[in-house]
Amino acid sequence: MTDLPMQGRVALVAGASRGIGAVTAQAFAAAGASVVLGARDIGALESVARDIEADGGRAFAVQSDVTDVDSMRNLAGQAVEAYGRLDYAFNNAAGGPMPAPLADLDPAEFDLGIATHIRGTFLGMKFQIGAMLASGGGAIVNMASVAGVNGTANLAAYVAGKAGIIGLTKVAALDYADQGIRVNVVAPGPILTHHLQAAGPRAQQLAGMSTPMARTGTAREVAQTVLWLCSEQSSFITGAVIPIDGGQLAGNKPPQMYRPGQPMESGRAG
Repeated sequence: MTDLPMQGRVALVAGASRGIGAVTAQAFAAAGASVVLGARDIGALESVARDIEADGGRAFAVQSDVTDVDSMRNLAGQAVEAYGRLDYAFNNAAGGPMPAPLADLDPAEFDLGIATHIRGTFLGMKFQIGAMLASGGGAIVNMASVAGVNGTANLAAYVAGKAGIIGLTKVAALDYADQGIRVNVVAPGPILTHHLQAAGPRAQQLAGMSTPMARTGTAREVAQTVLWLCSEQSSFITGAVIPIDGGQLAGNKPPQMYRPGQPMESGRAG
């Protein structure tokens, strides 16, 4: 019999219409969970739901806007109404302005980036936590970025939003640590999603070269980390920031490095 470690559980994925969100929703379903998909693009969501059902899983799509209170209340409520409980949530929605120096940003676009990341994550957790408390506990994973830890030039709204998500995650983890709800955050580096694919081979090569492992990550690698954080295998982990970055946050790796067996300079003065 196929092992289904999440059989009988219910997962919610906000920002599930494509990329990492869609792959994570499919991974939850493959592990046996019933999955509720949320995003603004209902057509793309329904396509993901059909793919899950074609593979024998259970899923349904709910059009939602992470910045809207009623929409996020409805998304969590639909999960409970359809499946009777909520056990896992992945808050993955993203949005904001194109890269530009800070002083060149349109304030309205900056506000949208902050609303999508910080307000959207707050609203998601607000209603997910209530549903999980009624279900006896659960696990939430929020989507940040290495840019929310170290910063990246020309991405003021994105960096501020992702840093805010990390802060919100830690507070939520503390608030509910003794009530059966764990809250963690993943911080990916360069991941080969549709955005990087559209940028072309040279951009992909440069993105890979920016990591000590000299490659980009995959959406599946992010998804498997999210599932691990929701599983009992990580039952004593909450409030953690988990990099998925090929070693970027560990520091800088010079292109030429000493390896065992190579001659080294003596260091003596001439």
